[in-house]
Amino acid sequence: MENLDFATRGVCSTRIHLTVDKGVLIKVSFDAGCNGNLQGISRLVEGMPVGEVIERLKGIRCSGKSTSCPDQLVQALEKLERAAGADRGGTENHEAAGCGR
Repeated sequence: MENLDFATRGVCSTRIHLTVDKGVLIKVSFDAGCNGNLQGISRLVEGMPVGEVIERLKGIRCSGKSTSCPDQLVQALEKLERAAGADRGGTENHEAAGCGR
């Protein structure tokens, strides 16, 4: 099980707290931001595979900004994936990308 507290940038929420277990987003919560919307997003993505969350939410923009709270969640998940890949020597990520390493 992996936990991450992620400081957001460029959005109303200030921090994202998440837990991932075996590639599934188990728990996510946001500090500050649009409380009702962020609770809704959290409930929708909890229990979802991390890759699916990334695919669905990556690149969403908010009010003319270059990012959004959902996009920041993607940034947090990608950071966690990079850290997990580094801990494993990165071989899984290379194999998934077809690098044949």
